[in-house]
Amino acid sequence: MAKSKVDPFTMEIIKDALVAIGDEMFVATQRTSMSTIIYEVLDYACGLTDHQAQLITQGNGVTLFLGTLTSGVQAILDKFGLDGLEPGDIILHNDPYTGGGTHLSDVAQFMPIFYNGQVVGFSANKGHWTEVGGKDAGSWTTDSTEIYQEGLQFPCIKLYKAGEIDQSLVDLIAANVRTPEMSLGDMFAQAASVRLGARRFQEMCDRYGLELVQAGIEALLDYGEEMTRKELARLPKGVYEAVDYIDDDGLGNGPFKVCVKVTIVADEFICDFTGTQGSPGVPRGPQVPGPVNCSRSGLETGVRTIFKALTDPRGGPHHGPHHGPHHGPHHGPHHGVPTNEGCFRPLKIICPDRTIFTVERPAAVST
Repeated sequence: MAKSKVDPFTMEIIKDALVAIGDEMFVATQRTSMSTIIYEVLDYACGLTDHQAQLITQGNGVTLFLGTLTSGVQAILDKFGLDGLEPGDIILHNDPYTGGGTHLSDVAQFMPIFYNGQVVGFSANKGHWTEVGGKDAGSWTTDSTEIYQEGLQFPCIKLYKAGEIDQSLVDLIAANVRTPEMSLGDMFAQAASVRLGARRFQEMCDRYGLELVQAGIEALLDYGEEMTRKELARLPKGVYEAVDYIDDDGLGNGPFKVCVKVTIVADEFICDFTGTQGSPGVPRGPQVPGPVNCSRSGLETGVRTIFKALTDPRGGPHHGPHHGPHHGPHHGPHHGVPTNEGCFRPLKIICPDRTIFTVERPAAVST
């Protein structure tokens, strides 16, 4: 369907319906989770992407998960492809190195949304588990030297296959975490949430038709890009540079130089982290020995957050990433630009591999 045939009223209805899906997923997770870090701290986020891993909507939740849902879905596409997915699949993922991962405690679940036999999108939920094992209680350590000390790794694996749970995987998790009731309780809450999101998306397709829904999504992404570019045009053009230092890595090494050069031109916002260092002479390269390393997806989601704040400072509860994990959702008036993949089309991020911001396996990433 041509974009010109999507009238603004229909686009607004579809947009609000998509936002409502994210909201309902969010509430469902909070009401069914087992740990306080989920139902009180709200350390999780829910959203939808299309079948190409483009973020459609992300509602209330942790600000700094803004870029992880899309890269998590991309990791699924890279591993399985659309042909390797079945209705009822739910994929478990927390690997920091293959897209979407931050530290191992942040565990994501993704469900492909099928309609008329084809994948039309993904329902996503990423949340902080109280326990994923590892050498320290709570799976958060300040002195680990490699990922293997930090807990269980879920490298984009199917928790449910065609709707059937992998009980052996559940048993493995239960045997390796200190609080299995809470960890598994949160796992099942996430699974219920992504199923709910998938079902609501399918119901929306039943109501409006897949063609119209997809046209509405494209129009929504284009709108996000258009409005962001208008805000970008208002920012002062130029090159801005900053240098700072991370004091140490928890093991006595440091300080570590980190730097960024931000170039703002008429149609692009470029963040270049070239020059950011780690620890010279370390056998594994410039990434540092202790767990202050950051994954590339962690870097990208941080940059996305700042870019969104700069180009949409009036964002409301669904239209700007204002919801830190310790403050909860803010229920104010809806203003600003809906957060979706279109908002980030003018953004470009540059950073070499194997820096403190772009580590590779098996670097420690806990903190």
